[in-house]
Amino acid sequence: MRFVFFYPSLVSDWHNDTAHFLRGIATELLACGHEVSVFEPADGWSLRNLREQCGDGPIKAFHATCPHLTSALYDPATIDLDAVLEDADVVIVHEWSPPLIIQRIGLHRATARGYRLLFHDTHRRAVRTEEDLDCCDLSHYDGVLASSAALRELYEGSGRTARAWTWHPAVDTRIFRPWPCDPVKAFDLVWAGSWGDGERSTELVEFLVEPVRALGLRARVYGACYPDEALRILRRAGIDYAGWLPNFCVPMALATARFTVHIPRRPLGDGLPRSPGTQMLESLACGMPLVSAPLDDWEGLLEPGEDVLVARDGKQMQRHLEHLAAEPDFAAAMAERGRATVLARHTCAHRAGQLLAICRDLQTGADPTAPQRQLSETVSPPARADYPARPSGAQPAWH
Repeated sequence: MRFVFFYPSLVSDWHNDTAHFLRGIATELLACGHEVSVFEPADGWSLRNLREQCGDGPIKAFHATCPHLTSALYDPATIDLDAVLEDADVVIVHEWSPPLIIQRIGLHRATARGYRLLFHDTHRRAVRTEEDLDCCDLSHYDGVLASSAALRELYEGSGRTARAWTWHPAVDTRIFRPWPCDPVKAFDLVWAGSWGDGERSTELVEFLVEPVRALGLRARVYGACYPDEALRILRRAGIDYAGWLPNFCVPMALATARFTVHIPRRPLGDGLPRSPGTQMLESLACGMPLVSAPLDDWEGLLEPGEDVLVARDGKQMQRHLEHLAAEPDFAAAMAERGRATVLARHTCAHRAGQLLAICRDLQTGADPTAPQRQLSETVSPPARADYPARPSGAQPAWH
C-alpha cells in the first residue's frame, strides 16, 4: 500500500516528540514493503526553530542517520492534493498540521473515494477547546487514531467521528537500544526533555533538581526552551545543562549515566489522565533504570514497581534514586524487565502491525469496536525485511 503522512515535521524533532514516532512507523512500513510519503509544512515551527537555533547540522545528521526517510515541504494553501494523493491508499493527518490542510484534505476525501483518511491525535489539542473543534472538522475522515484509551473514548462520545482506535506511543528499537559505553559512568543521572513554558517547572524542581542536589548526584540535562531562570536553578544544584540534543543521539547520551527519570507535564485541564509516553518507552528500550513522577493512568503499558519505579513526591524520588545508586544489581534487573516489556509490546513494529490491521478492517467494512481497542496489545509485528540499522559501535553523525 501507499501511505501518505501529513505531520509537523519528519526532519526536525526540535520540541517535536511526534517526529520520533513518525520516523519509527515510516521505517517499519518501508521494511514491510509499503510505500511511504511524508509531507511537512514549508514554514513548520519545529524545522524553523531548529535552523534558527542550531543551523543545518542536525538536519544533515538526521539524513545521515536515517537515509531511508525523506519528506516533501508543502504550502497548505497551494499544495495540489489531486496530484499528491492520486495513488494513495491510506492518508494520515496529524492534529498539529495547519488547520487549512486538515480541512482541505477532509473536503478532498469527500469527493475522492480512492483512499482511507485517518486523523492522528497525540496531544489532545483537537478536543480541548471550541476553537480547536471549529478548525478540525473530521466529518469526512474515516476515523481517529487516539494516543490513549481515554482520548479514544472522548472522541467516541463526542460524535465527531464514526470510528476511533487507541494507537499508543511506541519506540523505534532500531535506534533506541543499549549503547556501547564505558563501564565507569560519567554521570549518575541523565535526563533529556524540554523545560517548557512553565507547565512542569514546579515538577522538575521537585522530582529532578532537588533530589539531585540533596544526594550530590552527577547529573546532566539536555533539552530545548530552557529560560534563564531554569538555567540558574540547574547551576545552583550542580546540574550540567548541555543544550538541545537530536532524538537519535539520546541513546548515546543515556549510556553515559546509571539511571534516568521521567517527569510528566501537569494535567491540561481537559479531564484526561496522563499515561506513559514515548520518552519513557525510549529510555526503557535503551536499558535504563527509570523512576517516574506520578502518572494518572498506566493503561497497562507498563507495570509500576516492576518495569519502572514510581515516586509520589520529591522525597520518595530521592529515596528511589539513592536505592538505584546503592544497589546496581537491583537497578540492572529492573532495567532488564522494563526493556523486555517494551520489546514484547511497545515497539514501532507492533504499532505498524496495528495500523495495518486497522487498514484491513477499513477496507472490508468490519466492525472496529471492541477488538480494535486493544490492537496495540494483541497484534503481532508484521513480517518485515531485514532493514539495516546503524552498527552497534558506530558513532552518530551529530557532534
